[in-house]
Amino acid sequence: MKHDESTEWIEDGASKYKEKLGVRMFIMFVVVYAGFILINSLSPKLMGIDIGKINLAIFYGIGLILYALVLATIYNYLCTKKEKEMAIKNKVNNQ
Repeated sequence: MKHDESTEWIEDGASKYKEKLGVRMFIMFVVVYAGFILINSLSPKLMGIDIGKINLAIFYGIGLILYALVLATIYNYLCTKKEKEMAIKNKVNNQ
């Protein structure tokens, strides 16, 4: 029994855009994460400061997770938007 591809594979015209965007967002996250690491390394007592009922380390850590989720959501939105633009452009060019 021969199995064919289940989907049509076409070139992703938005791949360069998505690559650049992903690298930029990765760098943005690394900078914020590096701040977390530096504070923990250079001034661990600072991370023990209470903010409300939790300390700065917990607050910063949760913030990092939320920041990653926000970046991922923005990345998904922008990439989907670019893919739709490219699909419309290709459709117009092929007519």
